[in-house]
Amino acid sequence: MAKKGFDNESTYKKALEEGKEGEFDSLFESAVKEVRAHFGSVHPMFISGNAVYAKEQLVERSPIDGVTIGKFQKGTRDDAKAAINAALHAFKQWRDMDYRDRVSIFTKAADLFSKKKFELAAVLSSENGKSRYESVGEVDEAVDFIHYYANEMLRNKGFSRKTMVVESTAKVSAGFQGAPGSAEKVTISMKPYGVFGIIAPFNFPVSISVGMSAGAMITGNTVVFKPSSTDNMSMFTGLKIYEILAEAGLPPGVFNYVTGPGSEIGDELIVNKSVSGIAFTGSKSTGLGMIAKTFGAGQQKVFVVEMGGKNPAIVSKYANIDDAVSGCASAAFGFSGQKCSALSRVYVHESIKELFISKLIEKVHTFRVGNPLEKGVYIGPLISESAMKRYMEAIDKAKAAGRVLYGGKRVDTGLDGYYVEPAIVELRHDHELFHRELFAPILTIDSYKDISDAIRMANDVEYGLTAGMYSKNKREIKEFSANIEAGVVYINRAISATTGAIVGLHTFVGWKGSGLTGKGTGSKFYLQQFMREQSLSLTK
Repeated sequence: MAKKGFDNESTYKKALEEGKEGEFDSLFESAVKEVRAHFGSVHPMFISGNAVYAKEQLVERSPIDGVTIGKFQKGTRDDAKAAINAALHAFKQWRDMDYRDRVSIFTKAADLFSKKKFELAAVLSSENGKSRYESVGEVDEAVDFIHYYANEMLRNKGFSRKTMVVESTAKVSAGFQGAPGSAEKVTISMKPYGVFGIIAPFNFPVSISVGMSAGAMITGNTVVFKPSSTDNMSMFTGLKIYEILAEAGLPPGVFNYVTGPGSEIGDELIVNKSVSGIAFTGSKSTGLGMIAKTFGAGQQKVFVVEMGGKNPAIVSKYANIDDAVSGCASAAFGFSGQKCSALSRVYVHESIKELFISKLIEKVHTFRVGNPLEKGVYIGPLISESAMKRYMEAIDKAKAAGRVLYGGKRVDTGLDGYYVEPAIVELRHDHELFHRELFAPILTIDSYKDISDAIRMANDVEYGLTAGMYSKNKREIKEFSANIEAGVVYINRAISATTGAIVGLHTFVGWKGSGLTGKGTGSKFYLQQFMREQSLSLTK
């Protein structure tokens, strides 16, 4: 059964605390050698537990060095339809399974993810260029999501409760609202919708994919899962997720793994009337486009979406400068800024601006750019050529309107990948780079005089995902806490200004253009988004 009050995996932290960093490194490096020895194979899709091949294939290459990871199927709209039908066929039996049996399967899956974490992390690092620390941490988060949601199912007894209407001694000849009547046994249940399309991002292809999929399935829905399959590919981690869930005993058809372009697979999930809901993480334009297409066609679907961010940090004159520098540098440049929670804007008090910038540049200069499979490398490659172009275009705009204080160039690592320097630029708040999500290692800086102005500028974007602040002044902290428009807020956090939510301890939720429902992952409210409520009354 699920672990009650589970401990977060925290593999690297525990390794450091126990003096086992060498063992951690050895396990990761051995896993890298093992998984890369088998790169280049052809992999099928899986629909209702059966291997399915398409007429065409997609070649997935590592952003680290261009090595072919594998050849995957370029699924079509017909494949998507077949997967939807398989999920629909499996739904009734899965829905009717006792919730404790579903929990048992997912608990076994969590144990398998934990057992295979270094193998999966090695695939993940090769696939999207994360460091060993980021990749192992991501697999840890996937395990934590499963344990947390399993606990929520048990704690809420499958989200079902009973009430009763007491029989009245009075009688009436005709019924009306509030009329006396017979005894009624009432069961109030949260019930699954049906088939969910899970459309996953490239940047967290294990934790976000597992979190969304587990949320849908553990509550009784079935899933058609589409990993990122075009410009930014993450099909191999998706396959590994399928294999682990199958090994854990998930019945065929409950989780169907389909690869292919969004114009085919993704669009079919959006327009197909047999799909009851969509869980999506990605850009705001894509998320809103899917919603508009569904409701514009007169259809109703449930949307559980997270749509990016343009995350700020405020550095007060009352801040601990070293903590602020550490937190801002980590949040801005970890995984090359390719996180929806990455820090991209800093508002620093004018009296400490130059000191903050000099210390920030000194800190960022220590960040090693290169092959993320190597120990000590903090910044790996951008995911694709289009990401590289986006970075260079932003740098050109920064040069034209402000100052590039650090970075802004491509780095020659000798590898076939898109490596760039982390960039720090000084601009005015009204510049477009303060408002447009870049998904690149570019940090924009502006100064302020009054804390209310800093908060106003921090809120002056269409997004509201994460935000940070550094100040020891209680009045400032109170004003910031009361007025910041973001779902995930950190104050004086040296490890990271805006990233690194921990499952069960922080909820991860977007406000404004960053989300839709106002309810976040790793939260007691998350699972309820995958169910609808029903009140059933029985009168003898």
